[in-house]
Amino acid sequence: MLELPHLIVALVEPSGVQANIISQHLAELGIDQILHCTDGAGLIKALETKSVDVVISAFYLDDMTGTNLVMRLRTNEDTRELPFILVSSETNPDYIDPVRQAGSMAILPKPFSTLQLEKGLRNTLDFINAYDDAESELDFADMSILIVDDSITARRHIRTVLERIGFEKITEAYNGKDAINHLENTLFDLVFTDYNMPQMDGRALTEYIRSNSMQSSVPVLMVSSESDSNKLAAVQDAGVSAICNKPFETDVVRNLIRQMLSNH
Repeated sequence: MLELPHLIVALVEPSGVQANIISQHLAELGIDQILHCTDGAGLIKALETKSVDVVISAFYLDDMTGTNLVMRLRTNEDTRELPFILVSSETNPDYIDPVRQAGSMAILPKPFSTLQLEKGLRNTLDFINAYDDAESELDFADMSILIVDDSITARRHIRTVLERIGFEKITEAYNGKDAINHLENTLFDLVFTDYNMPQMDGRALTEYIRSNSMQSSVPVLMVSSESDSNKLAAVQDAGVSAICNKPFETDVVRNLIRQMLSNH
């Protein structure tokens, strides 16, 4: 299994000063294999011939934003699953939420501590090593799971994580209404849903499952970037089994799923 000092990091940072600061944080963690690129195009070109384990990128690059970069990575078959960490002082949710949806391993503030970076990189390792950590009292391969999210990028990342931890029978829905169609025709062991979706959001879907579905007791795990405490409280009242933030940690999701399915 890959360990922290083994990671090959692609650092995308136009500022030489900032690149040196991040490199020093990485050195404190024993990581010295660093490919430095100053812009997004440079990274994409470098990835044609070089293999890296994780991309750490600033938000504002000379030729694109960090959001543009992660979307470019996600639409390329060769880099679709490449772990991505964003470093930014940007707090506007319109700019940051797409990065969360794209399945980032972490979003780090400026400045950040070595401990914060380590947490993001350990989440990266959990994601990379998930295939090798298949020991479980539950046979995920025989269980059916429904992913509900209006973002195709988010669904792809969630599916990738679930496949890595052992799920094979995965169905996707693009909102709550689409999910209901699947729930009426297929028995699921777990529903994995976003909160904010058009036509029917995660709260309304959960309420439907608990009150109107023949699968009223199926565990529902909500993964969302929603931060409104009132909305989240309403979701809990609706009957979700657990709530997890975006970006989520592979190990946290795996343990939540084990706990929910063991108690089901």
